[in-house]
Amino acid sequence: MTEQGQSDIQAVSRMAQILGLFGPEDPELSVSEATERLNLNRTTVHRYLTSMTAAGLLERGSRPASYTPGRLIIQLGAFAIGQRRIIQLAPAHLRDLAQRTEVSAVLSLWGPSGPVVSLVEEDSAHGTIVTVRVGSQLSLDTAQAIAFLAFLPDQLQVDRLLASLPSAQRSGLVERIATARETGLSIYPANRRGISVISAPVFADSGVCATIAAIGTDRMLPTAPDGRPALAVKETAAALTKEMGGTSPDAQSDPSD
Repeated sequence: MTEQGQSDIQAVSRMAQILGLFGPEDPELSVSEATERLNLNRTTVHRYLTSMTAAGLLERGSRPASYTPGRLIIQLGAFAIGQRRIIQLAPAHLRDLAQRTEVSAVLSLWGPSGPVVSLVEEDSAHGTIVTVRVGSQLSLDTAQAIAFLAFLPDQLQVDRLLASLPSAQRSGLVERIATARETGLSIYPANRRGISVISAPVFADSGVCATIAAIGTDRMLPTAPDGRPALAVKETAAALTKEMGGTSPDAQSDPSD
């Protein structure tokens, strides 16, 4: 490993040590307190605290020369908690969806560049099983990806992702995204392998946090937007959204409220 590489690792390690000093009983730390606990010289600690503040990892505290966790750390913490919560809540809903639709039910979370399959519930009581592997990275043209892209709060990120695709494919996805935004459903009719997918977004208080999908053969999973399977997917997403404390955009704009 190069000298620069070792220096980078040491910097990351020290930042982790500094962040580890904060807790319920220590929501705010001064330079002196951090210096004493880390057993480092004051100049080094001050340099790290200043750099971490500039990066958004820390913020200035209420006391002179003190610091608290920054908005970036709080956002990441809230995101991690939300992911853990939905992973805990989703299995019962997936089992119910698999039984109602008689096909596999899937929960996906957004990864670095698209949905990642996080939970799968298979309905083994009814014929052929179509499933996906947990951990699979889904492409941007899948039903789950479209359900995410329609409601991601950062539309600049959506534009960047779509810009990486060929223009013909991008045009088709833009239309599907618009349909998903309008209907609250992303439907992928049977492909060449005879596989159909119906997906809907799940919302937390911070926005879209996951997608629910039913996956099966074209014979087992009719994809009419007003059909029984599509209604089951949408109801499952709505039930999870309610438990996550979120609100779907169509509910927010409901004129009857």
